[in-house]
Amino acid sequence: MKEESKDTTNHYKEKIALDEKLSSSKTFLYGLQHVCVSNVWLDPIFVAAMIGLPLSQSANIVSAIFIVAGLVTLIQATKLVKLPIVQGPSAAFDSVMIAAGKANGLAAASGGIFLSAIIVFVLSITGIIGRLKSLFTPVISGTVIFLVGISLSEFTLSEFLGGAPGDESFASPSTLTLSITTSLIVLSLSLFGKGLWKSFSFLIALVVGDILAIMLGKADFSLIESKPWFGIPQFLPYGNLTFQWEAFLTFFVVYIVAIIEAMGVYQASGEMLNTEINKKRIRNGFAGEAAGSFLSSLIGGFPTTAYAQNVGLLRLTGVASRYPVMVAGGIFLLFGFFPKIGALLALTPAPIVGGIFLPAAATLVSTGISILTKVENTDKNYLIIGLAVLLALSLPHYCGNIDGILGTMLSNSLLIGAFTTIFLQLILITIPNKLKRGRLE
Repeated sequence: MKEESKDTTNHYKEKIALDEKLSSSKTFLYGLQHVCVSNVWLDPIFVAAMIGLPLSQSANIVSAIFIVAGLVTLIQATKLVKLPIVQGPSAAFDSVMIAAGKANGLAAASGGIFLSAIIVFVLSITGIIGRLKSLFTPVISGTVIFLVGISLSEFTLSEFLGGAPGDESFASPSTLTLSITTSLIVLSLSLFGKGLWKSFSFLIALVVGDILAIMLGKADFSLIESKPWFGIPQFLPYGNLTFQWEAFLTFFVVYIVAIIEAMGVYQASGEMLNTEINKKRIRNGFAGEAAGSFLSSLIGGFPTTAYAQNVGLLRLTGVASRYPVMVAGGIFLLFGFFPKIGALLALTPAPIVGGIFLPAAATLVSTGISILTKVENTDKNYLIIGLAVLLALSLPHYCGNIDGILGTMLSNSLLIGAFTTIFLQLILITIPNKLKRGRLE
């Protein structure tokens, strides 16, 4: 049954409801659209390339990520969090995985992920993480989701513009032709299209962009040739798990970043769908993500988290059903076991990926702002938001050369913003309010 939001303050109008079943063809195409927007394949390809892994291990890490993303997406959408949220590798782990790989420490990295996942799983099933929901006031959840959108912008614009200044492809006519065309199609169909044109705006833009890329000679078919037809991820591909205290702490800190990001994504999806994100949903969601990360560490991947860009897709297309997300999970599994098929996604040039991501990232920024409009009009709230955003956007530029755990924390804008809002919320509002109530009693 089709529903519309009853909340007049929320400009997102749900057109295809959370539990609405669609025809098989529409469900498949909507699921494929989620797959194309999710970008699951880019992180493992990027990490493997930066480390310089041999072909066999590169193929293994990509297959591992696809399989874990597929399993967790399926289980989350059907049994656990029951939201239309796609799961995939957290970009927060890219830099630490690359650093570990270059230092021949991937076995220790897998050990750190393994132990972190166990700890988070225990915290989830015992309900401790669920109690953190009370911390995520509109001040915190709005700021976090706003920063998630901002954090996606650097990657998105790099893809959109074809790299960085000085690169041969940077802002070249062919690059801008692909990226601008793709974005214009998404924006035009999402904002002015109706029916299937609006619902499939991202998929249509991807197809048109790929056809244009082939015409311009920008599609690279070599990756397909290098992939096997069938593959199963190797168990412990980097050797037996090793546990190093510093490696564990580094990965655990980054894992906290992924948890904060996922919490913000849950809140954003609930905001869009007018669905309560209760303690049970949070408990189930993080237990599922931790179990997936646990498995991923054993077959050479890295942790999965809820993908924010797919939440942006919900707002722009109005398709909120979780059934296409289940199909997306099945497609990920197919790609995991048949790498040559999965490599088809890698044919899409970076400017087209950036063109698709740009509207999705912008939607996340606006969603964060929408949540922040619900914040109570007080000087303390405005100070918390302003200081958190200021530090999150500025501090990482001055801390990029700091090594170790401190460097990991101070170079991550999302972590800085989240911890700043939580700390200031506790110091300026939560604790004083509790003390005041205690005195009154």
